[in-house]
Order: sequence, then C-alpha cells, then structure tokens
Amino acid sequence: MTDKTKNKKTGQASTQSGAQASAVKKGKRNAAATAAKTATRGRRSNTPSAATRTTKQAAKSAQAKNAEKAKAGKPKKPKLVRDSFTMPKPEYEVIDAIKARCLRAGVSAKKSQILRAAVTNLARLSDASLARLIQNLAVIKTGRPKKSQ
Repeated sequence: MTDKTKNKKTGQASTQSGAQASAVKKGKRNAAATAAKTATRGRRSNTPSAATRTTKQAAKSAQAKNAEKAKAGKPKKPKLVRDSFTMPKPEYEVIDAIKARCLRAGVSAKKSQILRAAVTNLARLSDASLARLIQNLAVIKTGRPKKSQ
C-alpha cells in the first residue's frame, strides 16, 4: 500500500509505504528506520547479536580449557587397528591352549592379548633369532580359506 504525501519542508510529493507514511505523519525524524523496524517486527534475525556471539565464544573457550585439563590428566589412548590374518589350524589351536594355561594361572586372556604378547616378545629378539624363527615357519597361501562342504 502506498500513499502520496508532501514533504513539509520541500513541498515535493513522494510515494511511501503505509508504515513510512504514518511515520512521516506522526512527525518522526527517521521514517525509514521506523518503517524497517515495523516491517521486521515479529520476525527473528538469523544473525546473532554481538552479546550472544561473545557469550558463545566465552563458553567455547571455557569448554576448550576444561577439555585441555581433562586431557592433561589422562594418558592418551593409542589408536587401534583392526586386521585379519590366515594361519594353520594347529597353530590357531595353540592360542586356545595358551588361553587355557592363563585361566589355570588365574588370568583371563583374550586372543588379541595373546597375540600382542607374542609380538612384544618377537620384537625383543635379535635380528638373527627373529630371521631364524620366520624361516622355520611353513609358507601358507594367504587369503580366506575355501568353505569346506
């Protein structure tokens, strides 16, 4: 809706929206600002106010400080890697035998713990001893075994 009004100072006619025209009639100085406020009244702005932004920034920095304190107290967990392998059945059964020995000793052990202990012990060997152990192993075909019928 537009109204034709005359500017009191210049006497020129202008076309204005209803809100702007009413603002001019009421003698308000900044009619455009009033019209803009009236047009946006009831709608929320997508941009946060400066006070909201600073409050959020302060909260984020506090969270970051708390996270750093928590990290400083706890040792960092090692990244885990999942892998699969193929081994002969008799060697696989040795893992079960070692699990049973651990249970008799009063310690519960998982397959992954047993393999990790074996790798740790292999790492302690000299290069010559390690090479001898690896050469004594039978070479097996890698990949998934065929399904038996």
